[in-house]
Amino acid sequence: MLPIPADIFTEPANASPDGLVNLGPLRRLAGVWQADKGIDINPKAAGPERRVFREHIRMDPIDPQTNGPQLFYGLRYHIHINTPEEKITFHDQVGYWLWEPATGLVMQSVTIPRGQVVLASGHAKPDDKTFSVSATRGDPRYGICSTEFLDEAFRTTSYRCGITYNDDGSWTYDIQTQLQVHGKPFDHHDTNTLTLKEPPVLNPLAALLSAAAGKK
Repeated sequence: MLPIPADIFTEPANASPDGLVNLGPLRRLAGVWQADKGIDINPKAAGPERRVFREHIRMDPIDPQTNGPQLFYGLRYHIHINTPEEKITFHDQVGYWLWEPATGLVMQSVTIPRGQVVLASGHAKPDDKTFSVSATRGDPRYGICSTEFLDEAFRTTSYRCGITYNDDGSWTYDIQTQLQVHGKPFDHHDTNTLTLKEPPVLNPLAALLSAAAGKK
């Protein structure tokens, strides 16, 4: 983290409009991805349940984002998961992956439609092939918030998501979520390896500038 400057209002004057080029370690996540051999270990009344799932992820570059002098490039993502034996949604998730070039800060925001949000953080270099982000319940900066029911019955105490880029162009995630289920510890584990189905698109500002340049 850089020192907080005296001027917290002035935005960078030289921010590149091309979000895709400036994603640093997130660059290889951009695009539309799919896989059908994901593994989920989740808690059930009878004990841990292992499920195989199908996953579709779309990650689109966004325009540069600023907090005064702080500059982020990022991806807006949507994850949809179901299982081979069921057509209903098994898991749905939206959020952002963000990269701060000045510090190497990587963040993932997680929102799921069961009343839970997470902001996880880590650090990486632009060419890193592996990196991770994490969050802890109670942390006022990179933490976890849940509904009353989830916090009492299925309390999430920590979250970690590790990303590995593979030599064949695919990428693998490994998520470990520590729960307290009725006060008893449970390691909720998800992993999958995804392959590219559609190449990434330009962020809106870069697409607009590209179209304008093409008309000249």
